[in-house]
Amino acid sequence: MTLPHSPTGPLAGLKVVELGQLIAGPFAAKTLADFGADVVKVEPPRTGDPLRQWRLVKDGTSVWWQVQSRNKRSIALDLKQPEAQAVVRALATEADVLVENFRPGAMEGWGLGPDALLALNPRLVVLRISGYGQTGPYRDRPGFALVAEGMGGLRHLTGEPGRAPVRTGVSIGDTLASLHGVIGILMALHERHKSGQGQVVDVALYEAVFNCMESLLPEYSAFGAVRQPAGSALPGIAPSNAYRCACGSWALIAGNGDSIFKRLMAAIGRDDLGQDTALGTNAGRVARVAEIDAAIGDWAAQHPVDTVLQVLAAADVPSGKAYTVADMAADPHYAARGMLMPVTLADGSTLTVPGIVPKLSRTPGGQHRAAPSLGQDTDAVLREVGLTPEQIAALRQRGVVA
Repeated sequence: MTLPHSPTGPLAGLKVVELGQLIAGPFAAKTLADFGADVVKVEPPRTGDPLRQWRLVKDGTSVWWQVQSRNKRSIALDLKQPEAQAVVRALATEADVLVENFRPGAMEGWGLGPDALLALNPRLVVLRISGYGQTGPYRDRPGFALVAEGMGGLRHLTGEPGRAPVRTGVSIGDTLASLHGVIGILMALHERHKSGQGQVVDVALYEAVFNCMESLLPEYSAFGAVRQPAGSALPGIAPSNAYRCACGSWALIAGNGDSIFKRLMAAIGRDDLGQDTALGTNAGRVARVAEIDAAIGDWAAQHPVDTVLQVLAAADVPSGKAYTVADMAADPHYAARGMLMPVTLADGSTLTVPGIVPKLSRTPGGQHRAAPSLGQDTDAVLREVGLTPEQIAALRQRGVVA
């Protein structure tokens, strides 16, 4: 695979084959592409990745697509056909990384399992993302993010006590798995510098969620404690909650440091609580959290959110607003940090998409290529792996490529 041009970034020159679809695998590959990797995305002919049609669509394509597939090249292959499988093997032979998020066993069924690919290219790093991982009694179950969030412990903790668990509003289980996958890829590539060998990175969606559950398991192990949903509060840490303001907006206030708590109480006119020695530590505040939350809530309810935040900022108390996307789009800090990135679509219109994360001082990432149309790069990629124009035309006639 030869880059059609030379993107910059710390991963420039890294060759990646993406066989996933929807969210988990493609988000991992998108992260690599943002930092310079040459990502060839393999999509089914005619339909492409279903994400092309998810959520809100502009001119026939989801605006989400412009984020998830930026900086990638698209090749349309029918992986069920042997000729397409041969193309993937050719791509994998020259690649550094292959990303897939099919059900366990699907790749093996196509003759594209890690054993086969690593035999062709022992330096290849293969990221496999699935609901339950490649082993274990649940490996063959279908696994989407909502199931993983439940099994990983997140869904039980979200929402109000006694009410149905709520989701975060985004497919956070997929994204957490993607980020764990990127970490695994980078660790495997680092190890490859020493051994010269590739390996498989096995990421389960539920394990990625579980890995972020902080002290949930040791609390149960040591005390038999089963943490319960607590709405907007953070159990065992006080005060840290959401408080409705006079304007109807919510202020998020974290006064759970000992000195911060005193400043917070002074700012809201409750020095009686701030100077109470029984509330000088977190343990004391947790015991009286209802009283403290009521005091903060009563004060916040008397003022609009902007006033609340101004007062607390002056007192050096961590606080903020529960942002809507309209708040984000108007916020000068988002703009100053390059997080509101304009891109030009094929029709010449401008779309604002999230900027690049994380920020690297010397070799930052960026967008060097717009999200591709379906099969936009099929011919170019096939030529790179040695196919002639006549062979490509024959494959297209048989429906192997598009």
